[in-house]
This record gives sequence, C-alpha cells and structure tokens, in this order.
Amino acid sequence: MTNYTYEHNFWNMMRGKSADLPVLSSKADSSGAYMAPEEFEVKFDQALAKDNVFRRLATVVNTTSPEGTIQAVTSTGTADWVGEGAVIPESSDTILPFPVYSYKLASLVRLKNSFVSDNAFDLENYLVTAFARRFGRAEEAAFLNGTGTNQPTGLLSASGAEVGVTAASATAIAYDELTKLYFSLKSEHRANAVFLMHDDTAMALRTLKDSVGNPLWNAERDTIFGKPVVTSLAMPAPATGKKAIAFGDLSYYWVIERQPLTIKRLNEMYAVQGQIGFTSFECLDGKMILPEAVKVLQMAQ
Repeated sequence: MTNYTYEHNFWNMMRGKSADLPVLSSKADSSGAYMAPEEFEVKFDQALAKDNVFRRLATVVNTTSPEGTIQAVTSTGTADWVGEGAVIPESSDTILPFPVYSYKLASLVRLKNSFVSDNAFDLENYLVTAFARRFGRAEEAAFLNGTGTNQPTGLLSASGAEVGVTAASATAIAYDELTKLYFSLKSEHRANAVFLMHDDTAMALRTLKDSVGNPLWNAERDTIFGKPVVTSLAMPAPATGKKAIAFGDLSYYWVIERQPLTIKRLNEMYAVQGQIGFTSFECLDGKMILPEAVKVLQMAQ
C-alpha cells in the first residue's frame, strides 16, 4: 500500500465518499478513528510549531509503546587525554530511567455538510489549521504549567526548572536580578539558551535600564545579554510567588509522542444541525530531563 493510496482513501472517508476500508483498516483503532496521512502530519507539525514554543525548541521523542520508561543522560560527561594503549576513563554521565505516560489531548471541530462534501473546499488545510492552533496552545500551557496528573509535567513544576534567582519584589524585576539569573545558569547551558516570558514581562523589561541608562533589551534583535527572547501567554506574568522568567536550554525538556495524530468523522452526532463533526487526538507526555539546564526567576512571596 502506497502513501498516496492511504491518503486518497482517508480523505474520501472524511468527506463521506466511497473509501476502501481494508486499505484504511491497518491504521484504524477500535473507535473508527484513523491515523492522519503522512502529508497531513508534516503540515500539522509545521503549523503546530507556530503556536507552540516547545515544538520549536524542545526535544521531540517518538515512541510507539503506550507507557513505560525512557533512558536519559542527566549529567554532562567529559573527555580525557589518554596515552597510547591506556584505559579510557568511564564517562561521568548518569543514565537514569524516567517514567513516561500516555496523556490524551483531544479536540472536536464541526463543519456544515455542504462544506465537507464540496471538493472546492480545502478540508485538509482547514483541519490542519484548526487542530494545530488548538493543540498548540493546549500543549504549550501543559508543557509550562502541567501538574503531571492527566497531563504532562510542566517546566515550571516543582520537578522542572530550578530556581536561579528570587526577586526582591512581588511585582517588579530589577536589572541586577536579570544579570544574576543569566549567571545562575552553567556556561555549558548558556550556548543555546533563550529567555522565556509572558508578554507583560517582556513589555516591562523593554524599558529597563542599568545605572548609566543603557537598556537591558536589544530592540533590533529582541535579545537580552545576546540571548533570544521568546514570549508565551502561558507563562505567568510577574505576581507574588510566580516563576515569571525561564532562562536556559529548552532542548532538555522532552516531548514524548506516544501516538500520532488520529482523526475520526462523526456522522450522526450533529446530523440534526446539518453538520459533520471531526474529532482528533494525540497521546503524549512531557518532562524536564535535566532541571539544571533551565533556571527561573521567581517573584517574592
């Protein structure tokens, strides 16, 4: 079976047209949902990255097992000079198993029958855009603030990034505190580091100056101390006890994909309204593999 054959029959099924069910059955589940075609997946991942900073900067790991453990390096090894024939020292890397789970993220889209059956209507692009926007925002919120209960464990959770600096104020951030945050991160993690913050925090920092009037923020490049600034509405704004800024290498946050995007057409549920429903879900987990690789600035209590 070619990718084209599956894709052709998949979209016939989604539009309510004749489809070769044996072709689709190899990628169907017991509920009548089907794995999205490869081309759709590629477009979905590209659109998802626009709405989700973690899809751009985190490490995405694909695995087919529903739940279990992954092996991850949790420390940085070294290289040593050795003589000819000498024993090579063992690496100082620590490899530990991390439990990972299969959390289900789902969404439902409704469309008029007339749109779905109209070949001129780009159903694929519509679903890519709609699902990517919804999944992207929900993923980003969980990858930052998730509790680990029925959702991933977020970067800002107790087992996530380490606190590098505690601000003196509950609502304001000082220039020196940003400097301390920068140097609280080991130099080996600063090479690929970014600043991650809410829009409100970014707006406040754009006006921050040092003692002689030099701005903290490089307006031409959107950087602080030469490092890119990335914003997310899922980050907390400066408030009592909140972790308002994260600084570090987000590749040490792992997104573990358990099951590819799956889509199901709902024929009867919205028939009275003259509509067709489309549900989509993915199964994934997320967690910080090396907490020291990202430091946060926490506001005063």
